[in-house]
Amino acid sequence: MIQEYKKIMVGIDGSVESANAFDKAVAVALRNDAELLLVNVIDLRAFQSISNYDTLVAEDTKKGAENLVSDFADEARAAGLKSVRTRVEFGSPKVMMATTLPKEENIDLLMIGATGLSYIERLFLGSVAQYIATHAKCDVLIVR
Repeated sequence: MIQEYKKIMVGIDGSVESANAFDKAVAVALRNDAELLLVNVIDLRAFQSISNYDTLVAEDTKKGAENLVSDFADEARAAGLKSVRTRVEFGSPKVMMATTLPKEENIDLLMIGATGLSYIERLFLGSVAQYIATHAKCDVLIVR
């Protein structure tokens, strides 16, 4: 039996790997006539040293992320997808991508790039892709 996917979520972080995941997600969504959800999760740890009163940095970061996913959404629509949505959230990318967002959105396929962080960041923070593959309740496709 061939698996049919109706709601596909892809993580977009601006890396080459996430762009590769996006390309595959568009192809899978087109084959399945599925809805595509493009997600960027802004890691709250990046703002730990910023004063509670200085929200400009967070707002600028969110605006940049919204522009990023919006550009990808336009590309997906140009490729022929009818149903494309975007979400930009603050939180732990690992937790949000693996459990929170798939549950909220009833996702049946989650697609992510194999790496999005630098080697040093992966050593200290761990692989987001590894965490998602271990904890997600839906199918996960890790794109290299």
